[in-house]
Amino acid sequence: MIAAALLALATACDSGTDGPSGVSASPTRHPVGDTDITAAPGERFTLTVDQNASTREYWYLVGPEPDSSVLVGSGRDYEPDSGDDSAPGSGGRLTFTFEAKGKGTTRFTLLHCTFATCRGNTATQPPATTAPSATPATTGAATASPAPERIVYTVTVG
Repeated sequence: MIAAALLALATACDSGTDGPSGVSASPTRHPVGDTDITAAPGERFTLTVDQNASTREYWYLVGPEPDSSVLVGSGRDYEPDSGDDSAPGSGGRLTFTFEAKGKGTTRFTLLHCTFATCRGNTATQPPATTAPSATPATTGAATASPAPERIVYTVTVG
């Protein structure tokens, strides 16, 4: 009896589903440009972007954040191009993971900062403001830097 229960448990763990609903345990990968996403309750999905801290290129989940009754962020994971260790000057990929919670539609925004578009940000802290900042020009006149890229996603959970 115990052997049969262990076999059933091992088979269930290998099924690739989170349970009777049949929702896949592996997150669905979406390209960063796929801004209209449809998911089932319980489904997880990811968005992966290129990021290079050595060139001050960062991505952030910024407000407005998704309605938590519809969608929640399940974390972010950085994988360097150089394997386990982050080599100076090398970039990598940052993956944002989300989980669909309940039926509805919500929106969230990813902010893409570069050395030219954001000031006062760190790898984990977005800038206080995302408006273009004035930078001194070589002629002494101030010029506005370009605004950072904002990508707005609409997620429908049904």
